[in-house]
Amino acid sequence: MKNETTKIVEATGTISGAASILGSWQVCHNICLGLIALLSVIGITITGMPLFFLTKVAVPIWIIAVLLLGVTLYFYIMRKCISKALILLNSGLLIAGIPFQPVQIYILFFWVVGGVIALTGIILFISEKIHKNRCEHEN
Repeated sequence: MKNETTKIVEATGTISGAASILGSWQVCHNICLGLIALLSVIGITITGMPLFFLTKVAVPIWIIAVLLLGVTLYFYIMRKCISKALILLNSGLLIAGIPFQPVQIYILFFWVVGGVIALTGIILFISEKIHKNRCEHEN
């Protein structure tokens, strides 16, 4: 039962991080451009942005991601069953993907801060895995 709960909480954190990135206008724009390029390779021509509808749901998706991160933090504080590194990664992605129009003039700042936090989470996650593998091999 404990492993299932841990997996559910980890999945919630993963969904939070993924949803936070979808909240960023630039990321949505780049995904659209990539989709147009991919479709053009197989002979389908598209004009416009096929995923433009995502800009209308960017803020609600980002808010849901923040709420899911809150749930993840609750489980971390109460049960210590989630990796700190993954929480850092998700937090960094949320900061980098902030979708609010009034703060877009500071988007470079949010990308740098969020990117540094996310990169720190990735480095810590990898170092945790390496340390865990070393301990398993020594025993």
